[in-house]
Amino acid sequence: MRLDRRFPKKRVIITGAGSGLGRATALEFAKKKWNIGIAEINRKRAEETADLVRREGGTPLVLSCDVTKPKDFKKVLARVVKEWGGLDILVNNAGVAAAGYFEKIPLDRWEWIIDLNLRSIIFGCHVVIPQFKKQGFGHIVNVASNAGIACLPEMGSYNVTKAGAISASETLRCELAPHNIGVTVVCPTFFKTNLMDQFTSPDERQKKMAEKFFEKARTSSEKVARHIISSIEKNRFYVITQSDGRFIWWSKRHFPELYFKISSYVYRKGYMDKYLGVDTN
Repeated sequence: MRLDRRFPKKRVIITGAGSGLGRATALEFAKKKWNIGIAEINRKRAEETADLVRREGGTPLVLSCDVTKPKDFKKVLARVVKEWGGLDILVNNAGVAAAGYFEKIPLDRWEWIIDLNLRSIIFGCHVVIPQFKKQGFGHIVNVASNAGIACLPEMGSYNVTKAGAISASETLRCELAPHNIGVTVVCPTFFKTNLMDQFTSPDERQKKMAEKFFEKARTSSEKVARHIISSIEKNRFYVITQSDGRFIWWSKRHFPELYFKISSYVYRKGYMDKYLGVDTN
C-alpha cells in the first residue's frame, strides 16, 4: 500500500536527524510532503535539517531530545501528539560507532555505546508503543547495522548493541503484529555517512580500518534512506541495502559453522588488513 494511503496524516519522528542517515531519511520524507519531527540533541544541526526539509516540501518540527533519557522521549511524543494529534512512524536512528579489542574497551565506553545504540531504541519503543496501540496503527523503524549480523572481530561493543537492536526488532515484529503495528530493522554495511564524527577506539589502527571501510563504501545515505521508506511502504522487516550485507546474512544463517571458520581464517591471516592497506606493525 502506498505510504500516504496507509498514513494519510504523514507524521514521523526521526531521532538523530541532524546529520547522516537521519537527515537523509528526513529529506526523503520531505519530498513526500510529510510532517517530520527532528529529534536531535544538537540544536544547530537540527535547525539545518529543518531548513532543508522545508526546501524539499516537508513540514519540520524541531524536537530537543537526548535519546539516552526516557523523559526526553516522553516530552517529544507529548509535543507531537499535541501538535499533530498522533504519530504514524518512529525512526530510531541515533547512534555512534566504536571499535576495539573486547577486553581493552573501557567499561565506561561500553556503557556509553549501549546507552546510545541500544537503550535509546528500547526507550523510544517503550514510549511510543502505547500510543500506537491506542491509535490502532503505526510503524517502528530501528536502525541497526550488518555488524549485528556479521559480528566481525575488534568491533565487540558495536556488534553487541546492533545485535541487540536486531533482536529487539525481531521480538516486536511478532509481538506488535496483532495491533496493526509494523516493525522494520535497518542493517546496512558501510555507506557514506558521518559515523566517524563520534567514533571511539582504544587503538589507532582500528580507527584507520574504519576510515578505510567508509572510504571504500559505494552506497550513499540517500540510497539507504530510500530503501527504508520503500520497506515501510511494503511492510518489510529487514532493510539490507548492499549485496555484501545480504550475502553475509544468507551465509551465516545457512552455513553458520563454515561462516565462522572462514571468518576466523581470514582474520588470522590478516587479509582484511591487507585489503584495507592498514599497517599492522
